[in-house]
Amino acid sequence: MAHSVKEIAAALEAEAFGAVDIEVTGAAEPADAGATDLALAMKPAYAEALGQGQARAAMLWAGADWQALGLEAAILVPRPRYAMAGLTQMLDPGEGWEAGVVHPSAVIDPGAELGEGVTVGPLAVIARGARIGAGSVIGPQCFVGVGAEIGEGCTLREGARVAARVRLGRGVILQPGAVIGGDGFSYVTPEVSAIEKVRETLKDTGDAEAQAYARIHSLGSVWLQDGVEVGANTTIDRGTIRDTVIGARTKIDNLVQIGHNCITGTDCLICGMAGLAGSVTLGDNVVMGGRSAVADNTRIGSNVVLSGGTKVISNVPDGRVMMGYPATKMDTQIELYKYQRRLGRLFADVAALKKTVLKGGKSD
Repeated sequence: MAHSVKEIAAALEAEAFGAVDIEVTGAAEPADAGATDLALAMKPAYAEALGQGQARAAMLWAGADWQALGLEAAILVPRPRYAMAGLTQMLDPGEGWEAGVVHPSAVIDPGAELGEGVTVGPLAVIARGARIGAGSVIGPQCFVGVGAEIGEGCTLREGARVAARVRLGRGVILQPGAVIGGDGFSYVTPEVSAIEKVRETLKDTGDAEAQAYARIHSLGSVWLQDGVEVGANTTIDRGTIRDTVIGARTKIDNLVQIGHNCITGTDCLICGMAGLAGSVTLGDNVVMGGRSAVADNTRIGSNVVLSGGTKVISNVPDGRVMMGYPATKMDTQIELYKYQRRLGRLFADVAALKKTVLKGGKSD
């Protein structure tokens, strides 16, 4: 679908200049842009590649001299990356499913309720008592369990799984392979286990006898509030007694593990391969970098940032930026890294001093 430069600028509440009636059919990086593409040259360094492509129009940073760049038209935006959110929404062709169509191979229990305009893809399964809100899309090979509730305007991509009694608010997006509502990893031994003793004493297990683990069943479920997005192959476990809760507008990347009983605040950002052990609580606006992890029964305050690879084993107050393992304030951790890099030189200096002392103060 083609859009004029003027139309795009109006939708983004941005300024358009030049031949604003030029129509574009897609977006591209400057060097790859064709004549009908809108080049995304949102920093001066990116604009240097405009000459390698054929773009007639580009999205540029505020104050850019678009004419000097050889363009016929331009859209200038004060926050280019934010403008990309609106632009990509306009240009997104979607997954190609016709709205309101239920594929004949889908299996839908007679006791399920589908709202107006619900789309159901091939080989999807919707179980008894499930309720699907108006305008939602249940993609190919998806599963919606008994009594699950899917809000209006949700999108379940290919192979997403929503277990029994799970609740999804409005506008929730599940990427391919996401699993919402698997049982929590909860087991207990008849007698005090070796690992329980280790946690109490911080000593070796010794000759502790092995015991069989009894399963603690998960009676709770999962509630994803409005606007939550969950990445591909991410798993969110149901609660033991109460629900696991993901706060409104929280965005979760691919390959993330969220354990039973966890609660996140609103507008959190949890990056790829991060992990929350059971009963972790996150405040609002928490950012967890890739491969970061939080130990069980730990509370992370609001506006906390965990840099990539950070491992948290104790509570973190509001507003802290944490790094490393065990996690400490980022500025402290960076100082520690500096000291580590200097250790070789320090050891060499100490060895030289010992040599001098042993020689009675005479240096070589």
